[in-house]
Amino acid sequence: MGDTAAVLQGGRPRAGRDAGRRNTAVLVAFTAVTNLADGVVKMALPLLAVRAGGSPAQVTGVALAISLPWLLVALHAGVLVDRVDRRRLLWIVNVLRLLAMVPLLAAAASGGLSLGLLTAAGAAIGIADVVASTAATALVPAAVPPAGRDRANAWMAGAETVFSEFAGPFVGGLLIALGAGYALGATWAAYAAAALVLLLLVGRFRAGSVSAAYETDAAAPPPATTVNGQIAEGLRYLWRHRLLRSLSLILTVLSGTWGAWLALIPLYATRDMGLTPGEYGVLLSALGIGGLLGAVTVTWLNRLLGRRRVMLADLFGTAAMAAVPALTADARAVAAAAFLGGLGGTLWTVNSRTVVQRAVPDAMLGRFSSANRMFAWGAMPLGAGLVGLLAELAGPRAAFGFFAVASALTVPFFLRAAARGADALR
Repeated sequence: MGDTAAVLQGGRPRAGRDAGRRNTAVLVAFTAVTNLADGVVKMALPLLAVRAGGSPAQVTGVALAISLPWLLVALHAGVLVDRVDRRRLLWIVNVLRLLAMVPLLAAAASGGLSLGLLTAAGAAIGIADVVASTAATALVPAAVPPAGRDRANAWMAGAETVFSEFAGPFVGGLLIALGAGYALGATWAAYAAAALVLLLLVGRFRAGSVSAAYETDAAAPPPATTVNGQIAEGLRYLWRHRLLRSLSLILTVLSGTWGAWLALIPLYATRDMGLTPGEYGVLLSALGIGGLLGAVTVTWLNRLLGRRRVMLADLFGTAAMAAVPALTADARAVAAAAFLGGLGGTLWTVNSRTVVQRAVPDAMLGRFSSANRMFAWGAMPLGAGLVGLLAELAGPRAAFGFFAVASALTVPFFLRAAARGADALR
């Protein structure tokens, strides 16, 4: 069959070297294009809601419709990813994105954009994002051989950070200034291009047998067949795997800290630090620069320092990101800490994905990834809410300090978990 053919080994497809390189390029391109489009949507739909005369609550509701599916449908999306061909699922989801954009384009052309339509389209695109992100992550082991997964995960994580959080909103703002039709039309074209890119993937991408999740445990119960039963299987698998459970709990704390920082830093930067909007934008860009550097250097750092030390660096980086504004209002120091937070965040994301892809059976990968992300994404609004309360009661610096301490407390927990799972973190 040659290197470009998928080789069946252990009940699931494994890409050869040449196919792995091609698939890596395809997955990175797909991730970049879809995250650019998602970033435009996150910027454009709330702004269009403002133009439609929405109240603050209604505008917030449009933004919430895009992100809330991570809490509401992530577990069910994981079951879907584990039941069907993952490449085909990605293609179908992109077609659904295209269909969701059609009524928006028609309404924009006729000047009839309404809050209800914007909210419904945001929810549809948000659900599609949950399914697509879970499926793309779960597809990597079948698309890329083990030696290339660090690189694939690094570039996919870098593309997510750069295009979703920075390039997408920037491009969205420019397009909205030109007109709603330009922003929505460009988004539709990006989703269409992503669907076509997926046709270039080489291999077979259906999840392996669910029973593979229990092949090392002779006493395990038979695999579930109902949706709720399979969701419970995924949650049990996460909880019973000591290392993965520890990493998930640590990630929940770190994500809560990120949610708190992102929620409080706008007020702190403009009121306490006295930054102009342009200077605040430069401060935020430090996150993206750090994240991009992490994506570029993670493979080299893993070889130089080892995966465990590189992941440990994120704990210190996130703690520093919260601790520095608790200690000083100096813009340069806060920006440097934000850079370290962005760098560490990408290093953690890349390495944790590789660890998960090695440790979790292919038949369980969708459900595990969706459960893991649900806890992480769910912690961000909780962190945002808690930091607001703490800032009201004790001031912004004390609120930042609380989350700095919380992040620092994960260090001994990680070291203990890493010692027990040393082989998995090599």
